[in-house]
Amino acid sequence: MLLPSSSDTNRITRPWNKGCLLGQKRPLRPKDVWTIRVRLQIESRKRDLAMFNLAIDSKLRGCDLVRLQVNDVCAGGRVRDRAVVIQKKTGRSVQFELTEQTRLSVQEWLDRRGVANSGYVFPSRSAKHPHISTRQYARIVKKWVASAGLDSSAYGTHSMRRTKAAQIYKKTGNLRAVQLLLGHTKLESTVRYLGIEVDDALSISEQVEL
Repeated sequence: MLLPSSSDTNRITRPWNKGCLLGQKRPLRPKDVWTIRVRLQIESRKRDLAMFNLAIDSKLRGCDLVRLQVNDVCAGGRVRDRAVVIQKKTGRSVQFELTEQTRLSVQEWLDRRGVANSGYVFPSRSAKHPHISTRQYARIVKKWVASAGLDSSAYGTHSMRRTKAAQIYKKTGNLRAVQLLLGHTKLESTVRYLGIEVDDALSISEQVEL
């Protein structure tokens, strides 16, 4: 009978999540959004600025963001005020607004590329892929977060999706609106996604002094 070597033992017993931060990724705070946005503007990183602004406004999952086509967000050579896309995960359509600063950054990025109303908004530099991958997008998000002086392990692509949704709920308390914007089929999914029950409980706890 062969006994496992020490290396085999370490490989078997080492927890898969060792060194990983589990749980939902945090949404960015408004000041973090502005910090990242200003840094990208100063560095004239037009693609990243367009991607960042679109990620915040669209509230799309990473797999849907990287697959955006030019004609999803443009009409007649101009960036739309609103867009509709079909979600890859659910097959359901979801609408989102594009704010003025997002429209401007996307327009500048597309003008630099010199594209018409076709192709992907964020094409890959690799001939093997038509658009940037979700893994590449995740690496880009990590760089954005680090540039703002934040702990990159606490944030991810879902932070981009949650950021505006969390602010909308915080300012309005309208869960149904957030549900529609995120494209969730069940309100319970939105509650869990935003971590509302936990946040509300902590807010209540902070107001109680003993």
